[in-house]
Amino acid sequence: MPLSKTTWHHIRRSPFQSLVAFMVLSVTFFVTSLFVLSSQGLSSLLNDFETKPEVTIFLKDGLELSAVENLQKELASYPSIREIKFISKEKALTIYQEQNKDNPLLTEMVTASILPASFEVSVSDPQILEEISLDFSKKTQEVDEIIYQKDIIESLLNWTTMLRRVGIVTVSLFSFISIIIIFIIIGMKINSRKEEIRTSRLLGASKFYVKKPFLLEGFIYGFVGGLTGIVAALSLALYFREPINQFFSPVSFLPYDNFFYLLVLLAELILASLIGLISSWFGAKRYIKF
Repeated sequence: MPLSKTTWHHIRRSPFQSLVAFMVLSVTFFVTSLFVLSSQGLSSLLNDFETKPEVTIFLKDGLELSAVENLQKELASYPSIREIKFISKEKALTIYQEQNKDNPLLTEMVTASILPASFEVSVSDPQILEEISLDFSKKTQEVDEIIYQKDIIESLLNWTTMLRRVGIVTVSLFSFISIIIIFIIIGMKINSRKEEIRTSRLLGASKFYVKKPFLLEGFIYGFVGGLTGIVAALSLALYFREPINQFFSPVSFLPYDNFFYLLVLLAELILASLIGLISSWFGAKRYIKF
């Protein structure tokens, strides 16, 4: 019997065991794909925050021009200042209208008079951020509020790190379970065919020859199960990509470059196939000893 037919015969003779293997691999790589996409999205969010001004200083209404200029000179005196941008009330209104141009209800009642002027400050040394924030928070006569961008970045970084750790542990656990289940299933199938294998060995078949169908079977479990889970996760991501990206606008949480999804598919498919192949190899090595 040809090798591929032998493997297919093994799968058909124990459909329940085969279905379990397919399902476990599918769930494993469904979770893995979601983890990869989430990590990519959080990295995009983090990069976007890092390119924005680290400190935004909102000014009190009614400040004299000289007071605003003095504040700007004081900011310029700090070391490692990369950029100081003054946002007037009119400029703030323009920015607000641009950000909410798709929702006229949010813009029709807003005028420049109710928006604060502000300084947006970028630095090359993050340690200066805290110093600026502390110093200017004491200027209660001129400063209304300070948004410390580093706090937001650190908070997002902590969430990203936590998600990645949880994701790595979860994916590792699912992968380990997949390996164990395929190992057990291949072992059970080898035990149920001991006489066939013994007869083949007595007729001169090499040990590797009798292992081949089981190795191919494990590879099929990995490939088909992994493909099912990956395609399901990527299809879900592509279907909801637009609303998700609108929610995180202007950041593209899920990339619009479809080549990225192709790379994810190929990389995970190779990994899934290897998991199936390695698991079946260990199972065959453990149970075929004659």
